[in-house]
Amino acid sequence: MSLEFLWYIPNTVEPGHRGDDTTDGWGSIEYSTDLARTAERHGWGGALLGTGWGRPDTFTVATALAARTTTFKPLIAVRPGYWQPAHFAAAAATLDQLSRGRVLVNIVSGLDNLSAYGDTHSDPAQRYARTQEFMRLVRRLWTEEDVTFDGAHFQVSGSTVAPRPWTTAGRAHPTLYLGGASEAAERVSAAEADVQLFWGEPLAELAERIDRLEELSEQVGRRHAPLEFGLRITTVVRDTTEEAWRAAEERVARMAAGPGDELTWTGNRKAAVGQQRLYDLAARGEVLDTCLYTTPGRFGGGGAATTWLVGSAADVATALDDYRKLGITHFVLSDTPYKQEIIRIGEQVLPRLR
Repeated sequence: MSLEFLWYIPNTVEPGHRGDDTTDGWGSIEYSTDLARTAERHGWGGALLGTGWGRPDTFTVATALAARTTTFKPLIAVRPGYWQPAHFAAAAATLDQLSRGRVLVNIVSGLDNLSAYGDTHSDPAQRYARTQEFMRLVRRLWTEEDVTFDGAHFQVSGSTVAPRPWTTAGRAHPTLYLGGASEAAERVSAAEADVQLFWGEPLAELAERIDRLEELSEQVGRRHAPLEFGLRITTVVRDTTEEAWRAAEERVARMAAGPGDELTWTGNRKAAVGQQRLYDLAARGEVLDTCLYTTPGRFGGGGAATTWLVGSAADVATALDDYRKLGITHFVLSDTPYKQEIIRIGEQVLPRLR
């Protein structure tokens, strides 16, 4: 199974995201295009685009970046409460055709500013039931004609998407990624996702989750190709192990000393099962496995910035290869300053993994 290496483009209007000190051009299409083209030149398959209400629309940005690049694959975050499935299936299939098969999709079910865009599904069970219907219907719309579907959350009648997604011998439609660590999220992944995306947990915990998801796939009667697995994590790499740890500890000290607005994650801290799993790791030690740094979560780090892999290129590549040995084949990495680290990690870490 081939490996997929993706970067992260923050997609924010305001500068300072996760400590990036870039100000010139931040938030412009020129800046995001420069990041995407830099990723193309340094070994990355594409990048996850940051999302959230009050940020630039992710699908619009992805379309602009696809038009300005050649091989870059945007991993587009979408919310079932924001999109209707038939509308999204048609939009994504069109972009997939125009970009010759470069669309990737990250389905997001976690809470956002729901009322701002008219969503009313705050109950987790309802959200994941809706997400499962959304994914099932989108996949059908991409691969079938004259689709009729009468679900609890979505309905279509006699629906045919045109154009169809770009297809190859091994690809029928864009890859569907899904995160989430709750029981409901894992059951949806086991049934409908192509890739289950994890945050940076220790190897033993992710091995348990992979085993559980594979068992769940059988229990829910999965009808698709076997579920694949991905890792979304921050990677702090320097020329030596000592330099990397010094840089990481200095950054955490700044987070601890200040309000940390530029570094603080604003997602669903209280209710998200996956986020709480990461916060709980700090009680087990500052460093787990070989170089998984848990302290950032104590001082404002959240999401993929809660735990960091820290070390030399060899250290971090070895740690990532340990995740690969568990069965993880999709990697979404990042650090700041974004452009500088696209180059460093692309040149120093990715060749060791290939």
